Amino acid sequence: MSYNPDYDPTGLEGGVDTNTLPWIAVRQVEGLSFKPLRASKETGLFSVLLRIEKGTTLPEAVGLGGLDLLVLSGKLVYTQDSKTSILRPGSWGFMPANKPIAPLVAEEATELLCTCYGPVSFMDGESPIYLLTNQEILSGAKEHNVGTIPSTLSECISTEENRSDVARFEGTGTPLAIANRDASALVVASSDQLADNSEINHSCFIDTRSVPWVSPPGLEDLSLKMLRVSEETGVASMIVRHNGIAAPHTHIGGGDFLLLHGRIGYRAGPPEGYGPGVWIYEPAGARHDATQRVTDEDLIYTANIYGPVAFDSGRGTDITNLISWVEYKALADHAGYQLVPSS
Repeated sequence: MSYNPDYDPTGLEGGVDTNTLPWIAVRQVEGLSFKPLRASKETGLFSVLLRIEKGTTLPEAVGLGGLDLLVLSGKLVYTQDSKTSILRPGSWGFMPANKPIAPLVAEEATELLCTCYGPVSFMDGESPIYLLTNQEILSGAKEHNVGTIPSTLSECISTEENRSDVARFEGTGTPLAIANRDASALVVASSDQLADNSEINHSCFIDTRSVPWVSPPGLEDLSLKMLRVSEETGVASMIVRHNGIAAPHTHIGGGDFLLLHGRIGYRAGPPEGYGPGVWIYEPAGARHDATQRVTDEDLIYTANIYGPVAFDSGRGTDITNLISWVEYKALADHAGYQLVPSS
């Protein structure tokens, strides 16, 4: 996509088809590999897809800035405080900063979407054994000639000749395990009944299928499954079912999205839109005159929203609506369900 209507997009400006990327091994942590998506050089935040090989037990860890994750495929077992949670596809979780993360056991090869808000320290008891940082993600991407998504509006509208971080992976990527499936099944229960949540026994995790859809007032074509809202940072995590046309809007804070089902159309994007497996980052200041699905299928995607979104009726017009963490939390409160805690 492009945020400059006069610039011919190359596919690197804000989105990447993750199925075309390779898995890059984390050499210091056996059985763990990643696909790089975005790594902020300012805040240390990085977004990645992770793969944990079958039979791997990841060491205990601590997210120094917190992290969230969505299980896309496979099966993880998490045991802490004498309780066990089985994390199957569709399980979502948030670990606040400095919370010990018990070892994760991969009973099946497992793929995750993960946003780390700072470095992750792998531990041996009380001693750190390896620190996974945004620099590791950037270095691995550079070594394999994989471009990462830029973090600022100015980088997004720059030509490739003016960008030092542009790289084009020319090898054969490895599609996600969900590439040839209906990935909406990750987050949507197969019947009108909400999913059985009995396998999850820690408050830091939730089965997204068990979360009901809620629609903001006046936006019946937009449904949300609210997962977490931070009253400290304003970050909101959710699943979105977007079947209408979004009014003209500007992202006051950034946002990232993984498409699970359907195809989404953006101005200056391809006519066929972007489909499942595409991960998108919209930097602070990005503006869209319209965003909509381009097929008759449900358009479903994950979303981390890092600040308010301002709606208007066209370029140069006054703001008609501003949606922030306050409105997102009110939606969850009105629906009467518990969000994953932020601390």
